[in-house]
Amino acid sequence: MTELTQGTWVLVADGQKALFLRNEMDAQDPMLEVIRIEEQDNPADREQATDKPGRMNDTGVQQRSALAETDFHKLAKEQFADELAEILYKQAHKGRFERLVIVAPPVVLGELRAKLHKEVAARVVAELDKTLTNHPIDKIEAIVKGELESA
Repeated sequence: MTELTQGTWVLVADGQKALFLRNEMDAQDPMLEVIRIEEQDNPADREQATDKPGRMNDTGVQQRSALAETDFHKLAKEQFADELAEILYKQAHKGRFERLVIVAPPVVLGELRAKLHKEVAARVVAELDKTLTNHPIDKIEAIVKGELESA
């Protein structure tokens, strides 16, 4: 069982928003305090793309194939994971946290996991595959505490 001890950081993220929280109390009565909020303006891909997919000439006579269009929305989410990983690395390097709980949807969790520096990855004590970025802090506290106790 992983506990939400005093000083543990909780990163609650999705592809566009991240809350950096710190537990100011103990595992029995967590009190998460917001220490940083990161948001990315990432509209739907249809709003970011300006052209229709490209075409390419094939080797046959008058044959053309469509090319897949770049998914700008997905690229922005990946860049956001890079930014979060960099923030966590800088904070870990400064000694701001010893323990980290990451709460994110599965895709974002996977992106983050792949981008975390070894120094940060060694401090991760739990990962929860949930989307909680739009929940009030007291609900996040209750959900994280409950998930960690049942793990």
